[in-house]
Amino acid sequence: GKQWYQRRVRGGVSRMPVVGFGSWQCKPGVVGAAIEHALLNGYRHIDCAPAYENEEEVGEAFTRVFKSGKVSREEVFVTSKLWNTYHRAEDVPTACAKTLADLKLNYLDLFIIHWPVCMEPHTGQGLFPVDGNGETMMDSKSPSFAETWGALEKLVDEGKCKNIGLSNFNIKQIEEVLKVARVKPACLQVESH
Repeated sequence: GKQWYQRRVRGGVSRMPVVGFGSWQCKPGVVGAAIEHALLNGYRHIDCAPAYENEEEVGEAFTRVFKSGKVSREEVFVTSKLWNTYHRAEDVPTACAKTLADLKLNYLDLFIIHWPVCMEPHTGQGLFPVDGNGETMMDSKSPSFAETWGALEKLVDEGKCKNIGLSNFNIKQIEEVLKVARVKPACLQVESH
């Protein structure tokens, strides 16, 4: 059967395909066709992020494929990420709602904290807010991992995310989350070359 390519998500409720198709660095006008091709040729895990600046086009591809009936939403494991300017508890639901709207989905299979870095929100400067000296603006309220994680757990409770996880965290940072986690991190995603 097809079970060899799926593994139970640790601490989560889903089976995640071990090989996924990433949308990072996919150019506009190309990413949608790439996602569509990947899904129609057997990929069942799609990795997205608002920071990739292409989730709307990915969502359009999802809509085309799911409407075709060749692949159903339930067959596809979709991962997205919480960006650095949305770590405050009150901003986490907004970030998730935007991702769901852009991807044209009702839920995410996995929503992970993209980086253990909190940048100043609501500046209107996009992904990387900077001050008058050109320096990255770190969040003036410095939300803790516990605050952000608690807001992610509420998304699980509401059915917006089936699993939540981490990305690019070190051991000390992971331990900080584990101390307060009611819902354990389902994964640690890292980039490796």
